[in-house]
Amino acid sequence: MLKENFVATIEKALQTHWDVPCFSNLNGPSMSYGQVASSINRLHHLFEKSGIKRGDRIGVVGRNSAHWGVTYLATVSYGAIIVPILPDFTSSEIEHIVRHSECNLLFVSEVIYDGLTEEKMPSVKGIFKINDFSLFWQNDKAVTEASEAALLLPDLTPEIFSLPEVSNDDMAAIVYTSGTTGFSKGVMLTSNSLIANVIFFNRQVDLEPGENIVSFLPLAHAFGCSFDFLSPLVQGCHITFIEKIPTPKVLLKCFAELKPAVVMSVPLIIEKIYKNRIKPLIETPKMQFMLKVPGLNKVVHKKIREKIYDVFGGNYKQLVIGGAALNKDIEDFFRTIGLSLTCGYGMTECGPLISYSPWENSPPVGSVGKIIDYLECRIADPDAETGIGEVHVRGENLMLGYYLDEESTKQTMDSAGWLLTGDLGRLDNDGNLFLTGRSKNMILTATGQNVYPEEIESQLNNMPCVEESLIVENEGKLVALVYPNLESVDKACLQGRQVEEMMEDNRKSLNLKLPGFCQISKLKVRYEEFEKTPTKKIKRRFYQVIA
Repeated sequence: MLKENFVATIEKALQTHWDVPCFSNLNGPSMSYGQVASSINRLHHLFEKSGIKRGDRIGVVGRNSAHWGVTYLATVSYGAIIVPILPDFTSSEIEHIVRHSECNLLFVSEVIYDGLTEEKMPSVKGIFKINDFSLFWQNDKAVTEASEAALLLPDLTPEIFSLPEVSNDDMAAIVYTSGTTGFSKGVMLTSNSLIANVIFFNRQVDLEPGENIVSFLPLAHAFGCSFDFLSPLVQGCHITFIEKIPTPKVLLKCFAELKPAVVMSVPLIIEKIYKNRIKPLIETPKMQFMLKVPGLNKVVHKKIREKIYDVFGGNYKQLVIGGAALNKDIEDFFRTIGLSLTCGYGMTECGPLISYSPWENSPPVGSVGKIIDYLECRIADPDAETGIGEVHVRGENLMLGYYLDEESTKQTMDSAGWLLTGDLGRLDNDGNLFLTGRSKNMILTATGQNVYPEEIESQLNNMPCVEESLIVENEGKLVALVYPNLESVDKACLQGRQVEEMMEDNRKSLNLKLPGFCQISKLKVRYEEFEKTPTKKIKRRFYQVIA
């Protein structure tokens, strides 16, 4: 267990930065750290008078917001267990998670509450509106009285504010995965896991009190929660939450206005910026000529780098990509022009971080950095030629297991405490981790060769007019499913069969670069986006059978 206590660290941050802006909703007023502390105190009063005990579960469902953050902090600092639920889940999925985790209280947005049926969540005593903590519904009179009394409590001063003592060993959160390979499982995270992630991140990025952070990754997901919320909070930053769906248009406007000190992103956003803004520019004959001229190419690289830097507000210290693998060719291009971008790797089961190296340490292209200080890593049963095997980790920030799911826990954690990640990868001589794909996705060919579909997809996604793709097996052969980039299709004035013809050209061109056992035998064009999880990963299991 770490010596730094999670709840004590939160308490110190609130006391130290009392008058500094803490939380804002986009285009809304700011809450200072002192106001956040006072709101936490009110919720603690509400919990106590409602009969909530340490270890009880409290659910929160809604898009990122200041009161979402307050609810989270109040719950974990009370000694209760927060159950953050992705707002993109259906009503039946939300009700299932509330039942499965046996939540006693629930904080939800109004639009989500309208779709819920209270009788399907029998453990819940009361449901509260997340934007102002008013009561939606209760089946216990004590909850009504507690709610009314809590709202009347006055603001505190830093001298009299304190939080209860909560051990790092205690469970702090049950985070339900977004289900790429099956139904959601409840990952049990301790306070020790959360503080390990916070401390590691804050050692890598030098944040200052009052600096801006734009929180747009879903807070119910471990990546966004740890690094868009908890880590900058501890450093005294001003966090602005984007409540609406974070489209590129919304995000770019926010970055320009708020100029965040750190930008956390998923690959989808970076790749769209590259494909829609950068790639068309550098593929023009004039630009191709300039990029081949020594000296002139450096000027071009500098201008592109500055343009991308400005897109993200022109003030960030680190641009961190996580949540999924970044296209290797795109990463290589950004490294070539000198953009300070790095990729990390994590899983909800580690709260989430497993590996990361900051830009200054120059991690190799294609790697996800080195294993963090709080974990050890081994590659299980590595291939004699490639060194590729399943990535196993154990250490301080590992989960306790899956809530009420002993079978899944035993399948994922062995008796020696190793987490079997299900990800395939290798370590180089310097300890940098390279991932090749999911073990469940690996395709074994008739000749005994291992095919990692993600590696082929990464190349295919870089070809003309391709938005995204999946490689699947059909009757012993590899088939590519492709969703076109419709904006590129329109610009190229392609119609009808011309789209299929271009994709067939892509297939042939790609096969020239692939080993014989990786050849794509057939390509099918889809005109509907692939179904994705709330964290924007393709649900592969839906596309394994081809009619």
